[in-house]
Order: sequence, then structure tokens, then C-alpha cells
Amino acid sequence: MFAQLDVNLIVLLVLLACGILSQNAAVTIASGVLIIFKLTPLNQFFPYLQQYGLHIGIIILTIGVLTPIASGKLSGDSILKSFLSFNSILAIAVGLLVAWLGGRGVKLMSNQPDVVAGLLIGTVAGVAFLRGVPVGPLIAAGILSLFIGHS
Repeated sequence: MFAQLDVNLIVLLVLLACGILSQNAAVTIASGVLIIFKLTPLNQFFPYLQQYGLHIGIIILTIGVLTPIASGKLSGDSILKSFLSFNSILAIAVGLLVAWLGGRGVKLMSNQPDVVAGLLIGTVAGVAFLRGVPVGPLIAAGILSLFIGHS
């Protein structure tokens, strides 16, 4: 009986339940979509999701971040003024730091796949229970790379 048990599917179902219980749409939708992929012929696309999913997600996230500029909600004057106040300069510095950490995180996750499971569990728990957002694995991996000395 246990030989037929699909632990990965159980993990996805638990994540789906966590997403529903915590009312977190990101976890609910992501785990639901992956369950559908896993249980249907769409599972043939897992290699593509694994290879391109992160990059597509980063592109979509970047589009979301840049939309206020494109829509005019964030004016050119506001952008120029961001170089004049202390808080805005600090925001630029933090943005640079986070982007650098994310880059380190991508490298770490590619070179040391043994840490990916822990990073994902921590990120999903943070999203489901702490109302975080799922950009955490890259930043978490970047911070982890500082602790374990990986460049």
C-alpha cells in the first residue's frame, strides 16, 4: 500500500490545504495548478516549468513592479526625486542589496540543489502563515549563500 503512496502529491495537497486555511491565494493557486499538472497529461510539461518557470515568474513580477511607471501612476518627477531624499536613496540601496542577494540565490539553488527543499518549505510556510510573498526562495538562498560561503 505505501509503495503506491505518492509523497509529492501528498505534500502538494497539504500545501493546498495550508493555502486554503490561511486564505493565501498564491499558495492555493500554485499548489492547485501543480496538482492538476501532476494528475493529468499536462505532467509532460514539468521539465519546461522547472527550466523556465522561475524566469517567467521573475519577468511577470518585474512587469508588475514596472507597471506604475508605464501607466504614468509614478511620474517622471517622482522618479527623479527618488535620488534626492534619504529614504529614497536608502530604498535604492536596499533594492540593490536584494537584487544582489537574489542573484546569489539563483546561483546557489542551481549549484546546490540539496538546499532547495528547505528553502521551499521555509518560503511556503512564510507565505501561508506569515502572509509573506513567494519571492522568498531567491532572497533566502542569497542570504544562505552568505552564511555557507558560496559565491
